[in-house]
Amino acid sequence: MMILMAVLIWSATLETCIARKGRHWKHHHSSSSSLSDSLSSKKPKSHENSHSHKSKPKPKPKVKTPSPKSGVGSPVVSQPPQVPPSPQVQPPPPQVQAPPPQVQAPPPHLPLKPVEGSQEFNVLDFGAKGDGMSDDTKAFEAAWGSACKVEASTMIIPSDYIFLVGPISFSGPYCQANIVFQLDGMIVAPNDPDTWGRGLLWWIEFTKLKGIKIQGSGVIDGRGTVWWQQDQPFDYPIDDDFKLIVPLNNSVQEHPPMPIRSELNDMPSIKPTALRFYGSIDVTVTGITIQNSPQCHLKFDNCVQVLVHDVNVSSPGDSPNTDGIHLQNSRDVMIHSSTLACGDDCISIQTGCTNVYVHSVNCGPGHGISIGSLGKDSTKACVSNITVRDVVMHNTMTGVRIKTWQGGVGSVKGVLFSNIQLSEVQLPIVIDQFYCDHSKCMNHTSAVAVEGVTYEKIRGTYTVKPVHFACSDSFPCVDVQLSGIELKPVQQQYHMYDPFCWKTFGELNSPTVPPIDCLQIGKPARNGVHTDHDICV
Repeated sequence: MMILMAVLIWSATLETCIARKGRHWKHHHSSSSSLSDSLSSKKPKSHENSHSHKSKPKPKPKVKTPSPKSGVGSPVVSQPPQVPPSPQVQPPPPQVQAPPPQVQAPPPHLPLKPVEGSQEFNVLDFGAKGDGMSDDTKAFEAAWGSACKVEASTMIIPSDYIFLVGPISFSGPYCQANIVFQLDGMIVAPNDPDTWGRGLLWWIEFTKLKGIKIQGSGVIDGRGTVWWQQDQPFDYPIDDDFKLIVPLNNSVQEHPPMPIRSELNDMPSIKPTALRFYGSIDVTVTGITIQNSPQCHLKFDNCVQVLVHDVNVSSPGDSPNTDGIHLQNSRDVMIHSSTLACGDDCISIQTGCTNVYVHSVNCGPGHGISIGSLGKDSTKACVSNITVRDVVMHNTMTGVRIKTWQGGVGSVKGVLFSNIQLSEVQLPIVIDQFYCDHSKCMNHTSAVAVEGVTYEKIRGTYTVKPVHFACSDSFPCVDVQLSGIELKPVQQQYHMYDPFCWKTFGELNSPTVPPIDCLQIGKPARNGVHTDHDICV
């Protein structure tokens, strides 16, 4: 019995030491032991020594970020590269990051409340639809109303939209200066007769503004076809110089044939100008296209300091009275680097214009570049200091022309036409003081005087007559200078004529082709005298 108790006491003492030793071991290797125990519970067949860690630590890499405790002194850290996050997990971050910018961008046509103090006013933010069918006139008026109050503001007509806009006036004089009309979309005119009432003289108008600038790559489309198809009044104006163009079969049409009127397109007989500026200072128009205007495309009336460049005008060559650019009572005007194709004068310079400089322009089809017609209904006309140079004309009725009515008073002085290249132009050089765009005109002794006109380097081909100078008996044309004139005929469907001169005085400063023998050298023995009231100052 005593022996049995002694054995039991010895066994308890030995177990206690081993237990203490085990607790002491676990204190230093608890991490490895726990992983080993975990693996042992999952893989019962593995009974290796607790100090052996060949494959048991594999679950450890599942811990995303190693801590100072995990893996310390543990050789299993050398194996986690075998089970890193797979490459398939890495690409998603860029895929997740890309969409947010797209989600943040608002729909392009979603109206936004105009920001107070902003200098940009987008017509879409004022309710414009831009679908080409909804009437956006009120939205344009509202946008202008806001832009008008802010100096150097910008009214934006964005690209990729078509805005249907009725007759509208962007007017001062209480608007701030230097407003920009940024036209990148398209503006189209309504073709509903009710919109126009009995007829208007303009469609889009800018009046009494300072520093107004129209710019962009957009289009103003007058949709003039429905206007051109109307029956014309009996005495509707037709360019009088058609009388100089006689077909080879000797048939002369007094009026060109008109299409049959459509009752669905019964537009008023008064046709509007597409874009008009009135009473404004420092006007710029650049970049835009104006097409298919019912009548004149771009008009400046009573404006000072006008700049037009890189503008396109486009309408069919047989569209009636669709002048490209029309100037009247305006001064200090420059037009350059533009292409003008229309059914009347590419550029028309009317009474009250002075200091006009036109260069680097392509013209055709159309009726050329004209000063006049002037003095209609016995009115006074004053035009001075006009320069037209470096121009190309193709398939136009006239080239460079001055046209005045009998009975008018005033004068045209200081005109230079230089470096004009012509191709198949019917009448390259014209002065016509017997102009009349009606079926009948009365003869008068008074006339608008023409003095100091220089033609130099006018070259190319013609199809009817190279030069036509028809001046007044009472007020002959004086000081007409010609040099570098080289015009060669191209026989087409018209009768060909030699140069013609009547009461035209001046000088030939170089030989001309063909010879212009009809020009009278020097000055007339006497000339008509205007009263002081009729003389241009």
